[in-house]
Formats: sequence, C-alpha cells, structure tokens
Amino acid sequence: MAKILEGKPIAAGIQREVAAEVDALRARGIQPGLTVILAGPDPASALYVRNKMRMCETLGIRSETITPPQDATTDDLLEIVARLNADNRVDGILVQLPLFPQVDSKRVLLAVDPAKDVDGFHPVNIGNLATQRPGLVSCTPVGIIEILKRSGTPIAGARAVVVGRSDIVGKPVSLLLLHENATVTICHSRTRDLPSVAREADILIAAIGKPEMITGDYIKPGAVVIDVGTSRIPDASAPKGMRWAGDVHFPSASAVAGAITPVPGGVGPLTIVMLMANTVKACKLRRSTD
Repeated sequence: MAKILEGKPIAAGIQREVAAEVDALRARGIQPGLTVILAGPDPASALYVRNKMRMCETLGIRSETITPPQDATTDDLLEIVARLNADNRVDGILVQLPLFPQVDSKRVLLAVDPAKDVDGFHPVNIGNLATQRPGLVSCTPVGIIEILKRSGTPIAGARAVVVGRSDIVGKPVSLLLLHENATVTICHSRTRDLPSVAREADILIAAIGKPEMITGDYIKPGAVVIDVGTSRIPDASAPKGMRWAGDVHFPSASAVAGAITPVPGGVGPLTIVMLMANTVKACKLRRSTD
C-alpha cells in the first residue's frame, strides 16, 4: 500500500515559515498587502476568497476584497486594476475567476502588474519561469514541488510524466520539474498509448481534469503520484449523493504506487499557503528587501 502524502502538515510548515517572514518585514515597518477582486457569478468564489482573507489575517498580511457590482464592465475592472497597480501598499493582486460573463477576463488579467501577479498567470511571469529569472509562479505548481521536496522524493535525474498541458498547472509544473533536473514528458489528449508513457514515470503528475481517469494500470510500481484533480462526482453511498474525486482512481493507484496524494487533502491545502508565500515574495521583490 502506498504512503499517503498528506498536504496539511506540509502546508502548516510553510505557513510557519511565511509567518516568520511577515514578522521580520513588519519589524522593519513593512507590511505585505494582498487585494482580491471578487467580481464573478460563482458562489464558491466567495468562500475561496474568505478563506484567503482569513489566512492573511492569521499571518499579519494586510488584505482587502473589492466586490464590484454585477453590472460592472471590463473598463470598470481595468480602472480598479490600474488603481491597485499604482498603490504601493498593495504587493499582490488576485483576480478571482470566473468573472462576470460580460467582462473580458483575459484583458483584466493582462492588465495586472506582473510584479503584483501573485497568481503567476501573466505572460511576463511565465516567461520569467521559462528562463529561470526572478518572478512569481502559479501557486499549485509550486505547491506540488514543495510536496515532492518535503516528502523526500528525489527529483534530480528522475523521469517525470505530467498528464495535462494547461497554462495554470501542466506547463508551469513541467518547467519547475525541468529546473529541478528531472527528465520531463508532457502528455495530453493526443498522446498515443498514454498508459505506457505514464508507466515510465518515477514521478507522475495527474492534472488532466478527468475524474479517476488514471488507474493503477498507468503507474509504475513504486512511483510517486501527485493528483491535482478535484471533481464532484455522483456516489450513492456518499452524503448528498456526491463525493470529491481526483484525476487518479485512488484504490487501484494506491495499490501500485510508492506514494500518493489523496483528494481531498493532498495538493489542495498547499494552494492558499503558496499564495501567501507569493505575496511575501512579491513584497520583497518590489521593495528590494531580503
């Protein structure tokens, strides 16, 4: 049976480190600041934002949530972003997706100052990552690397297979693994004989967005499996007839893998704490402080 790589203890350790950094900055009269723009129709977004604001309060990061009205236009949001870009108290700007349907999300995201782009989505930050220059990196990919490192998984020289090529997870985590000297293969819907390619992996990252697609047949015995997926699927035996599932079929995969992240409780707990870490990093880079 595979070792279960729980995300909460790792996230707690990183949270303590970030808290120490915030305390050190505040002792010098510098308080990192994060502002979230919540302008979307998804009720779950409000919960996500509340959790982020609660974490900011716990760590001593100045936080603010801006909630434009439902009839807000693209120009309205661009004006808000421009104001936040110019506000030196704001180190991080997070545009909570999805936005209202009438808003051009790409224009709004592109307007965020790359130095304040704590989501790591801006093309400038993607370019910095690709060329190993200082910048901000998407939170989930960085969290994956932290899980691997802090669980003692050797990355250098390992064969890593990433199933999924999204701009948010698949591509950036592939670059991060490459920078850690792994040999990386990226798979997607057009990959021929995906199970045989996946079975070559010492480290298998499942980020394809299809619940329970990756079964034990895809996994080399003893491999480390990181499951990024989060989907709600029907289950008559579960409360309310639904349960959370990852991209990995946990029962069959855990019988083959050497270590595996659960869903929920694996990668998820790292995402918010890495956002806090990115806010502190942005503060240090912007204000040229160690």
